[in-house]
Amino acid sequence: MQNFKYIGPFKQLLPMTGLPVKGALLDTQLSIIENAGILVRDDQIFQVGVYEDLLEEAKNHKAEIFRLEGNHVGLPGLIDSHTHICFGGSRANDYALRNSGKSYLEIAKAGGGIWDTVTQTRKASKEELIKRTTKLANRHLKNGVTTIEVKSGYGLSVDEELKMLRAIRDTDSQVSADLIATCLAAHMLPKDYNGSHEAYLYEIGEKLFPVLRKEGLANRIDAFVEESAFSAVQIAPYFEKARQMNFDITVHADQFSTSGSQVAVDFGAVSADHLEASSEKEIQLLANSDVVATALPGASLGLGCAFTPARKILDAGGALAIASDHNPGSAPMGDLLTQAAVLGTFEKLSNAEVLAGMTVRAAAALKLNDRGQLAAGYKADFIAFHTDNYQEILYNQGNFKPCVIWKNGAVAFDKHKH
Repeated sequence: MQNFKYIGPFKQLLPMTGLPVKGALLDTQLSIIENAGILVRDDQIFQVGVYEDLLEEAKNHKAEIFRLEGNHVGLPGLIDSHTHICFGGSRANDYALRNSGKSYLEIAKAGGGIWDTVTQTRKASKEELIKRTTKLANRHLKNGVTTIEVKSGYGLSVDEELKMLRAIRDTDSQVSADLIATCLAAHMLPKDYNGSHEAYLYEIGEKLFPVLRKEGLANRIDAFVEESAFSAVQIAPYFEKARQMNFDITVHADQFSTSGSQVAVDFGAVSADHLEASSEKEIQLLANSDVVATALPGASLGLGCAFTPARKILDAGGALAIASDHNPGSAPMGDLLTQAAVLGTFEKLSNAEVLAGMTVRAAAALKLNDRGQLAAGYKADFIAFHTDNYQEILYNQGNFKPCVIWKNGAVAFDKHKH
């Protein structure tokens, strides 16, 4: 039996439909439905329109009425397309050292950095990882994020990567938000690995990839293409193996030095993430491809470095998603809405560009065509802000959070009841 619900009225509803995936956006391109309602059937949107016009339809379907009191603005649930929220330990010491003048690479060489988190994550049990990931996923949800990409990459051995990916899978079944797993076994060469970069990557491809397929643990393969991790030449056979096994590819690209975006384009990656070091050459390369450029303002704030050249990427005709990079080292804040608003200020992005970067364009960065918009047939993932003007959301620079969050048509969080 079908279950119908009718939610509204929203003073303004921004369905984020009809927007191109690539290129600059003007706020005038945003479709805004005044005094809107959303009719939900089971876990999908059945119809979106003017509240009074759809009310009779809702009654015909014997829909449960969820009436919003006061003024509200509605948006699709936010999508965070790049996070590392499954980890052990803390890197508070790294943060203090960076702010005292030490560089990211200096800290890594002294025993901090990614390897420190690897050590702590290996010590943690799968149950401890589930507990931490659940806590952070629920925090994201309360901030309006209904879909969260989560990477492995702090195990750096076949068994430890499997522990992480199984923890992500098990967490997904326990939380309201959807967790999209990505295998980042190519995060760096493990310090305890007795062999070359090439040998490590070959071993992961031969031993880990088949298990990912067999257990359905991840459909996405990521790698850190950087001087401190893996070179473009070293990573090529690894991505070729991933491509042969029909995994989607994504790349940590151009964070400190360039070459990663070229790899992303060469291998038809879904996204290239970071890009803080991208020059005009890389910007044009990405803009002329189908690779989604993903800005990670959380890393810029955490490291005190330049932002992704988001304005230039959009003006060149590129697709721009915005994600939090929530991780224990370089991006500990983990607040997507705050970071996106700050990026918009520094890069001079329109409201339409910022909101699209966290919804419809973030969905493209994960190859998800069932969310990021409010239209018939899409997932009933949407959020409400207590205001009569959508501009207030980014104007408050993250200090203004959604008051009600719906996931798959059900209320997953209601500020008034917490």
